[in-house]
Amino acid sequence: MPQGNQAAITSIDGRYRALVEELSQHFSEYALHKNRVRVECEYLIALSETEGTGVRALSSEEKDMLRSIGARFSHEDADTVKKIEKEGHGEIPATNHDVKAVEYFLKGKLEETSLRDVKEWLHFALTSEDVNSVAHALSLRGALEEVILLALDDIRERLDSMASEHAAAPMLARTHGQPASPTTFGKEMRVFERRLERQLRGIGVLPILVKFGGATGNWNAHVAALPDIGWVEFSRKFVERFNADSAIEIALNEYTTQIEPHDTYAELFDAMRRINTILMDLSQDMWRYISDGWVVQKPKEGEVGSSTMPHKVNPIDFENAEGNLGVANALFNHFSNKLPISRLQRDLSDSTVERVFGTAFAHSLVAYKSLLRGIGKVSVNRDALQSSLDAHPEVLGEAIQTVLRKEGVQVPYEKLKGLTRGKKITLADFSAFIASLEVSDVVKEKLKALRPHSYVGLAVEIAKKR
Repeated sequence: MPQGNQAAITSIDGRYRALVEELSQHFSEYALHKNRVRVECEYLIALSETEGTGVRALSSEEKDMLRSIGARFSHEDADTVKKIEKEGHGEIPATNHDVKAVEYFLKGKLEETSLRDVKEWLHFALTSEDVNSVAHALSLRGALEEVILLALDDIRERLDSMASEHAAAPMLARTHGQPASPTTFGKEMRVFERRLERQLRGIGVLPILVKFGGATGNWNAHVAALPDIGWVEFSRKFVERFNADSAIEIALNEYTTQIEPHDTYAELFDAMRRINTILMDLSQDMWRYISDGWVVQKPKEGEVGSSTMPHKVNPIDFENAEGNLGVANALFNHFSNKLPISRLQRDLSDSTVERVFGTAFAHSLVAYKSLLRGIGKVSVNRDALQSSLDAHPEVLGEAIQTVLRKEGVQVPYEKLKGLTRGKKITLADFSAFIASLEVSDVVKEKLKALRPHSYVGLAVEIAKKR
């Protein structure tokens, strides 16, 4: 069989692998096993620190040993877990269950250590979903804090710079695709920057909820074995152990079935979908600005825009971003619609969907990097912006009719409509129209001085706001 990226089924593990490699530390099977190991080892430590469980106190060295198993969990360790699951290992039969395989892997690790006597406390009273719930939350948070949010903040900072740099660059606006009251390029970039910033503030405001309450969320086995332990409070404090130095909180949901209902997952994925929709809007606008010649791309040495047309410099970065954002959003939408629904106390359909989280975030990351690359090689063609404004003096009709309303002129809108609608009009036409008005000379001079490039309202001030 062929090997390497070109044999990969998906573009994420093939063509785009180098762009998303950092996400494999959070969303691969290896990463999931590593987080499961962290949860199981920390749970054993928590049991040992709780009076009345029957687990002896562990020395600081033993706690360090347990934590190091997770910290040093290797790809070879992940292969061992997989082998236990599929084939068995030594005296351990094949489990056909990945979390049970992790438990057996850890027992094997402790067999030749001072912790041999407490190894049966691993996974005590837990169901696999207790471990998975916390592990997936760790994966999501790690990917967000260490990769995704950093890339999004890079985009926001680029938009902020463009808004400030081009705050006073006048530009013809278009509504319904038609010439409209002028704006500035910087103001339009500020709109995108503010939209993105608002959505970024929303991520992490609410915690990612996890479950840790046993087979059907009632702590049944816990209470049967150790009825005097306050298991809800224990579980809450246990989950909080994973929040050190993290802005995004993971918290216990006390009200679950066998699975956490995934409503906070849906909230997160909906937020990601809104972010991606904003960036899709940006990609399409930039594509159009490039098409109109208002934004110019810097050609890359050796790059080909067309296999037959040598002059082409295509807006491929913005097109690539748009396509990948669409794929990511289709997945995020499915996650939000599917995951909060589970038959009765659980079915397994959520498990296979959770394994696709990385694909959605990876397509998003490809898009973010494409956007950053595209923004990094464009410049604003101010001459083209000015030329487009000069070609559409009719946009001053709004200003003139509004001033005439203030001056008490009758039916000014209708007069300007008759003068401008569907017609090619010049500044001279406006001047002749203004001269015929029954208003003061001061007002006439004010109207005659109007020019499209200066008719931008508060756009400059808006663009400069942060």
